[in-house]
Amino acid sequence: MKWTLVLLSLVWHSAVKAQSSSSVVSSARPPQETFAPITDPASLVIPFIGTINGGHVFPGATLPHGMVKAGMDTDAPGNHAGYDGDPKSNVTGFSQLHDSGTGGAVPLSNFKLFPFAECSSFDKCPTSLGSRKILRHILSDGTPDDFASPGYFSTNLSNSIRVELTATRRTALHRYTFPAGTKHPRIAVDITNDGQRSSTSPVMTLDPDTAQVKGGASFAASFGPGRYSAFTCVTFKGDGFDLGKPTEYGAWLANFPIQGTTNILQLYFGFIDELGALFTFNRAPKGKTTILARVGVSLISSDQACANAEEEIPDFDFDKVHSDARAQWNDLLGRVQVDTTGVSMDTVKLFYSSLYRTHISPADYTGENPKWNSTEPYFDSFYCNWDTYRTLYPLMSLHDPTTFARIVRGMIDVQKNEGWLPECRGATAMHFIQGGSNGDPIVSEFFVKFHEQAAALNVSPDDLYNALLADAENESPNWNLQGRQTNAWKELGYIPDDTFSPGGANSKQVSRTLEHAFNDFSIAQVAKILGKTDDQKKYLGRAGNFANVWNPEVSVPGSPQIQGMAQLRFANGTFNFTDPRHCSIHDPAQATCFLNAANRDGFYEGSPITYSQYVPQDTAKLIELQGGNKSFIERLDFIFEEDYFDATDEPAQQIPFMYHYANRPGLSTQRSRQVIAEFFNTSRNGLPGNDDSGAMGSYAAFYLAGLYPLPATEQYLLSSPFFKQISFFNPVFNTTTVIKSNNFKGNPEDGTGGRVFVQRVTVNGKQYKSNCYLDWDVFKTGSVVELTLSDDIHVSCGNGADALPPSISTGGYD
Repeated sequence: MKWTLVLLSLVWHSAVKAQSSSSVVSSARPPQETFAPITDPASLVIPFIGTINGGHVFPGATLPHGMVKAGMDTDAPGNHAGYDGDPKSNVTGFSQLHDSGTGGAVPLSNFKLFPFAECSSFDKCPTSLGSRKILRHILSDGTPDDFASPGYFSTNLSNSIRVELTATRRTALHRYTFPAGTKHPRIAVDITNDGQRSSTSPVMTLDPDTAQVKGGASFAASFGPGRYSAFTCVTFKGDGFDLGKPTEYGAWLANFPIQGTTNILQLYFGFIDELGALFTFNRAPKGKTTILARVGVSLISSDQACANAEEEIPDFDFDKVHSDARAQWNDLLGRVQVDTTGVSMDTVKLFYSSLYRTHISPADYTGENPKWNSTEPYFDSFYCNWDTYRTLYPLMSLHDPTTFARIVRGMIDVQKNEGWLPECRGATAMHFIQGGSNGDPIVSEFFVKFHEQAAALNVSPDDLYNALLADAENESPNWNLQGRQTNAWKELGYIPDDTFSPGGANSKQVSRTLEHAFNDFSIAQVAKILGKTDDQKKYLGRAGNFANVWNPEVSVPGSPQIQGMAQLRFANGTFNFTDPRHCSIHDPAQATCFLNAANRDGFYEGSPITYSQYVPQDTAKLIELQGGNKSFIERLDFIFEEDYFDATDEPAQQIPFMYHYANRPGLSTQRSRQVIAEFFNTSRNGLPGNDDSGAMGSYAAFYLAGLYPLPATEQYLLSSPFFKQISFFNPVFNTTTVIKSNNFKGNPEDGTGGRVFVQRVTVNGKQYKSNCYLDWDVFKTGSVVELTLSDDIHVSCGNGADALPPSISTGGYD
């Protein structure tokens, strides 16, 4: 036991040291653990979860929130993250920029490199995207011969070339090992073929002596109307031998390499939309030839891309870059520790893989914003806040607040320069918003949790609050891209169905009303902390606007007991009608409710049945509107039993935990465990849909931890973890909170029954006020939370006045 505690102390110390330059460290002593720490959690991550059937997960090499995401690109229809796990997919190259888990058009996938083992001659190399593609080597189980771990990716191509990738923040390092006997190893650099093949205005030069390639182009945004420019700088080095000058070089257009050219201006490139550079290199004097390619990336210029590469990878040391990347991942993932006793390794791997995906996006583009000069951090690839504000950032609050602070600083800087907090965004381009100003609950989540440390973390409370007010009060000239339709919101207290004003498509009116209500609730929580009493009252009142779209007369066809529904409303106060089944699997019209300006049914990516449960700030009032606890529970049961629960839809994420508010937390525990059992696993098809920039990863991680967050509040709903013990180390507070499950007896495979229901909660040995939630102070100060588990599903939240989770109408947030 003594040695275990010493080792764990070293892990904590390492984590604190890694954050010491910008952390606020308290003197609190971490509570004692009773299990050995996992020192290499990266080994438990399976990056391939969700890489087929629409998960769109990026499995390549990146740092936590790295700008560069070096990975394989394929020709599969689902290649949104470049990669697809289908062995029938051809490899088209290895590019440097990707997003993870997105929908829309294929984002990024810029600056592909592609190796050729043999071409009949330099000018016959099939350099075009369609001609060069090749299958991977296939393993005996039928899967492609690919491997990935945090900070590393490799594959073996069917022509026996081995490709390995690793990365720093803005630079990728590739390692190409050619088969023995290769006489003319060649590598192409592709300047133009991004994921959408959208490039315009390409530029490129190559150095015939050093084989350095500098270039860039303009590319289309993937989920919006804008464009962005990106640039690269590629240099090569022999691994273990002197590469020397290239023996052949030249630019290529489509399938036509032109030997001896050094600049695309020498070619008629305007007639062909594919161009790049091709080199023939010397082979190694003995053994296999291995060539390293260092690829710097910038959104400013190719010269800056070169500077980034020189700064971050000066010596082309692949193994060092890889080990440094893995160390960063281990430091971050190791802040959350689980006891693996009595738990399947699949569950452990699912947890750490989910936690890992929480830290792929947003990406740290600091120093790469071409739009304005600033010394503040700059983060991008939010894509979109609508997906992530519910679970991703509250998870960061628990173990990575320093990065969270930098993200918030960057968001505030965007507001200062563009007028509103960012919503959807990729590579500096605004994307179409999905809901409202969902940056509000993100920055509010930070301030509610860390307002006492804000100054030390370089977050200005005044600037943060002014950014929130801009979203809440100033109507955007284009609220399809940023901000809100605030004039109608302030005048009517809802977004009406029949009011058309300049600034965007009149759609998603009901879902935006519900989201704006929560956004204003988050602002009220910040106003409360700042002592702005009038503002607090104002925004808390606007947080109640969800009731303005509640029509008590609407029921579900065929199920008249499900009475009352959120519905469209005209400006004169009368209601329009949307079938409650709309956008569900039971929708007679089979509508999707995806982003579509012509779709004016009032809801986005969720049915009225789902959205009628979305009132995180005042579930007590929602229970009242739905007829009391008994009717509320029956409605929740109906959602699950009649297949209205959509695990892919973020507004539905809280539904399994909503039984807490009706004092039936055992039902929440069982429903949330059934969701994990049915929809999440460690296979390549282990996600129910798009990972949505880590939204599904953080969602699953919370369920597995036995928690569900209420953003911009001090509460986390409490269930039982899938582990005998789980702990969270917070480097800002230098504290560790341990949640122990007494009487732990494992996890039912199908999520049903078992000794998993929370009967009693103590914190630091004292009976806690509730069995249904934990306040932030428990995590802030570092505590030992002990859960007494039972096999009785009829457990309650407790008997005290504060036993039920807070709601506005019960006075919990005033």
